[in-house]
Amino acid sequence: MPNTEQQPWVTNYQPGVPAEIDLPTESLVAMLERSVAEASDHPALEFFGRRTTYTELGDQIDRAAEGLRKLGVRAGDRVAVLLPNCPQHVVAFYAVLRLGAVVVEHNPLYTSRELRHQFEDHQARIVIAWDKSVSSLRAFPDDIEIDHIVSVNLLSAFPTVKRLALHLPAKSLRESREAMTGPAPGTIPWKELLSHGSIDPEHPRPSVEDLAAIQYTSGTTGRPKGAMLTHFNLYSNALQGEAWMHGAEYRKEIFYAILPMFHAFGMTLYLTFGIRKQGLLVLFPKFEPGLILDAMKKSPATVYCAVPPIYERTAQAAKEKGISLRSCKYCISGAMNLPDHVVELWESVSGGLLVEGYGMTESSPVALGNPFYPTRRAGTIGVPFPSTLMRVVDLDDPKLDVEQGQPGELLLKGPQVFQGYWNNPDETQKALLPGGWLRTGDIVTVDADGFTTIVDRAKELIITGGFNISPSEVESVLRLHPSVVDAAVFGKPLERGGELVVAAVELAPGATLNEDALRDHCREHLAAYKIPRRIVQMTETPRSMLGKILRKQVREQVLPTL
Repeated sequence: MPNTEQQPWVTNYQPGVPAEIDLPTESLVAMLERSVAEASDHPALEFFGRRTTYTELGDQIDRAAEGLRKLGVRAGDRVAVLLPNCPQHVVAFYAVLRLGAVVVEHNPLYTSRELRHQFEDHQARIVIAWDKSVSSLRAFPDDIEIDHIVSVNLLSAFPTVKRLALHLPAKSLRESREAMTGPAPGTIPWKELLSHGSIDPEHPRPSVEDLAAIQYTSGTTGRPKGAMLTHFNLYSNALQGEAWMHGAEYRKEIFYAILPMFHAFGMTLYLTFGIRKQGLLVLFPKFEPGLILDAMKKSPATVYCAVPPIYERTAQAAKEKGISLRSCKYCISGAMNLPDHVVELWESVSGGLLVEGYGMTESSPVALGNPFYPTRRAGTIGVPFPSTLMRVVDLDDPKLDVEQGQPGELLLKGPQVFQGYWNNPDETQKALLPGGWLRTGDIVTVDADGFTTIVDRAKELIITGGFNISPSEVESVLRLHPSVVDAAVFGKPLERGGELVVAAVELAPGATLNEDALRDHCREHLAAYKIPRRIVQMTETPRSMLGKILRKQVREQVLPTL
């Protein structure tokens, strides 16, 4: 039993949620094979109405694994995957793992320039890529050697064009066909990869401690780093998620795979936890409210995890079209602050609580969450997951814990914490402290019950006049103004030292920028030193694939113009 004096948060867990999980002793491959055997004819995947059973999924994985083996993939090799959410992504992920190889996930929409450093780092020689991504790979310089590219045509996973037309309007259908059937000369078609029969059942499988995936993350500064996640890390996080979603049933849950599976949140939610629960994964290559609501009529979601903008747009569209979302029982929001009005809107149309959670790529990714229970506390990221510990330490000396309620850097420890950064021992040493504690770089406060509130990123604090300013706090105030849709706040270095507070705002349709009015608004909520001295308008807001505003990119765009 945990020491409740050191882990007071366990008393706020939903009844039935354990303080500790039974740690995994087998690999994700063993987990998958159990789900295939037990779920057999139960549907595993749905893609624009076309379903794949667990038996069919297992067969495709075995055949893809054999195809990769014939291409020379061996245990420990890195295999790059550049795919949106589609059936081939699920197959590719487990086929690579079946060989004891390592999946390296990439955003398939990245440019050649964005991908180059990552390929130089992991040096994968085999790539499984969406047709549309192949041109970015072909643009690499000659010193990046790729032996084979397996190209995936998404249209091959669709139902017939006649049935597909039921799901897409004519314009979207034309665009989808044009975007998804581009030529990929010199590549191996996905169908050919699966044409060599099934892998020998006796072929060695990976162990629980083997490396399973490399996920690239920018962290707070610098070039992207490859976070190394083992089967043990990813399986542990799936088991922690299973414990947290107490009451979720095997072969009964329907997961809407909206978040990209190349992102850590999507990987764990769908590729590990969803398969572990033997659920149905309804796959969406991109978020479109119309497609979501259309799918709800046939396969109503029970697990709908997303980011705040997706919740808001889905709920608004459902209300307008009169489509029920009452099936959605398990809803976790992550990646950005969850506004109260989004919670109220979503819970007014759905069948469950919308709770906020917290994670990072280096923790596989989920580490804290609000309970699916009345003990949840809006505005916080919740409490540590089962088998997860946290500390809040001094920003200058991580050996010193701060007083309860005072801001400090969040440290995490648990079975989901990564093994370090690929080929980067210096950054690994900075991130992993003695005893297995992970430095998150996030500044938080923790109340007496363990509920945690993010203040800001340690590296993004603005320093002016000797005061530290949280960009997130200023951004939240700016978003309260009716003319502001979103905002990014950062510091401009001054010659005399310190920084000038700058805000870049995205305005509502029809609104015009009025700096004085926005500053007057800020004065109602903020101390004088926190008020932006410069406010500029953004016409194109850089966002992540999850819809989160990219503060660093905004800063890089705006600073040269000031």
